Amino acid sequence: MMIIESLNTKISDLEKENMDLQGCLYEQNMKMPDNGEKISNHKYFHQAEEDMSQKLRKKHTEQLEKEELKDNEVSIRLMEQSELYKEDYEEQVDKKDRIIKKLQDQIKALTKTMATENQTNMPSVFKDYLGMLEFSSEDEIKLIGNLILDIKPRGVVVNMIPGLPAHILFMCVRYTDYINDAERIKSLMNASINGIKQVIKEHDDDFEMLSFWLSNVHHFLNCLKQYSGEEEFMKYNAPLQNKNCLKNFDLSEYRQIISDLAIRIYHQFITVMENNLQPMIVPGMLEYESLHGISVAKPTGFRKRSSSIDDTDAYTMTSILQQLSYFYTTMCQHGMDAELQKQTVKQLFFLISTVTLNSLFLRKDMCSCRKGMQIRCNISYLEEWLQGKNLHGSAAKETLEPLSQAAWLLQVTKIKDEDAKEICDRCSALSTVQIVKILNSYTPIDDFEKRVTPSFVRKVQVIRTRSCRYASGLGIFSPFFTSWTSFLCAPIYGILRSYDEKNILYH
Repeated sequence: MMIIESLNTKISDLEKENMDLQGCLYEQNMKMPDNGEKISNHKYFHQAEEDMSQKLRKKHTEQLEKEELKDNEVSIRLMEQSELYKEDYEEQVDKKDRIIKKLQDQIKALTKTMATENQTNMPSVFKDYLGMLEFSSEDEIKLIGNLILDIKPRGVVVNMIPGLPAHILFMCVRYTDYINDAERIKSLMNASINGIKQVIKEHDDDFEMLSFWLSNVHHFLNCLKQYSGEEEFMKYNAPLQNKNCLKNFDLSEYRQIISDLAIRIYHQFITVMENNLQPMIVPGMLEYESLHGISVAKPTGFRKRSSSIDDTDAYTMTSILQQLSYFYTTMCQHGMDAELQKQTVKQLFFLISTVTLNSLFLRKDMCSCRKGMQIRCNISYLEEWLQGKNLHGSAAKETLEPLSQAAWLLQVTKIKDEDAKEICDRCSALSTVQIVKILNSYTPIDDFEKRVTPSFVRKVQVIRTRSCRYASGLGIFSPFFTSWTSFLCAPIYGILRSYDEKNILYH
């Protein structure tokens, strides 16, 4: 109302200014000279002086002509000035008229908006949303097509609302449960599962598609458990969430199918990431010299390996970090559960550790003190990356421990009995066979280093054998992973808030 009053005041002021300008315009028109009267006066003077002498008449005529010329010039100047004033006043009047019309239009628009808001705010009764999406049985094929088969992971809406397909699917499930239609809920669940399987089969090497559907299937599975109505899950819910649980159907069998599907997607997801990352590991972790100033010629007597060393320039430690960042950013964009992200990163770090360690065992040219420094430097880069992504609690750092101990073993002195004991104490994540392999493969690069003597290797074996017997008697086992592990490990409680809390409401 204050805005409209100020606009009305402005309009009245502009109208007053407009009236003043029109008055000035009228006065200017009245002051303009009349040429007709001047001409008649001159004619009258000519008739009165016809009796004068020819000489006086000639002088008078010349004088009158001069005066007439002056009067005409003055008249023309006045007319020009009055025209300019008139145009100026008219332009100002038009400008004021346009401003008045614009302000009047603004008042009309504001009045209409206020009337609409008043009508909208009139009802004070809040609607109780059910968090369901109503659809007809004829629209099921179109629903599955738009929601599963044709959806792209890089869509704008999908990135704005992570897990959107899972949310919508569960709303459809709630609707079919609400109307108590067994055939429709069976058809919807089967069509959804088959649609996801089809997409995964068609894009089995597409990392982004696998990440997108792993996240959505995981969300959908959590929703089915959270709102199943079973006491095992209801105790973690709020009262409003328990009120919105499924009422008529038990979907536990479908939950098992969807859980198996999530594990299958996870295995394929890990496989694709490993295939993309594995070619970078050996060149980046072992062959690329990221420590400037310590790069030296390779030991004599070794042939150049054409398989991987030729491609050293293609991949560096930076390449590995960039690839890890791409994987992590994509998972975050798709709203993947934090525990699932940590498990995935742990799996990738395990791959980096094992591939680097296995390559170290097979290549004597990499078993040197300076290469141990290089490996230790690269491990610190990986640890910094974990810290920067706030993943230091993912247990991924522990998977690098065997590689870290191998790097330390390459740098430590290997001469005295005390050195042998320290090696056995420090290298707890490495087996005796692995320690002996590194010691036997150790290759000095220059004259300052010496080969490990066979007697020193035997001392290490004896000490490790004694300590292993003692540990096995106490039931202590090595923490080092001895096989590849790929498993789905993520909590199912409290991952997704209810639709009422997230304000994703349909009716």
